[in-house]
Amino acid sequence: MVELVQLRSPEWQRLRSIRLRALRDAPDAFGSTFEEAITWSAETWSDQLRTLPIVVAVKDGADVGMARYAPDDTRARTGWLISWWVAPAARRMGVGSALTDAIIELARAAGVTRLLLDVADGNAAATALYEVKGFAPNGEIGSLPPPRTHVREHQRERRI
Repeated sequence: MVELVQLRSPEWQRLRSIRLRALRDAPDAFGSTFEEAITWSAETWSDQLRTLPIVVAVKDGADVGMARYAPDDTRARTGWLISWWVAPAARRMGVGSALTDAIIELARAAGVTRLLLDVADGNAAATALYEVKGFAPNGEIGSLPPPRTHVREHQRERRI
């Protein structure tokens, strides 16, 4: 069984640990890199916990996934599902689905009616899950920031 917990500001080391694992495991899935994140201060990690709701999936006492919700700074009633990751050993066990549902509920509670996400074109497993969860491509395409501009991604959205 998977337990979902929302991290609080004092838990910055826990966030750091799981985020660095995610960046090592899936370097082409995130805007930031392991090399950048490893240099961030305790204050930077704590600030993330103060400004963004971060949900962690726990299975058998271990952190096995995470996702964040971020409001859109320029569009009213729009939010983002970001930083979504599931540890390899916990994939295909419902962890990603549970994390996605948790972020949808956080967005709904914040009054959001449109939830967006970006996913790498080559990430078939995540794309399939997002499709099942009602996220459809909206035609926006892009790439990761340098030095990974070769990684193409597309945007998906869900009305909630």
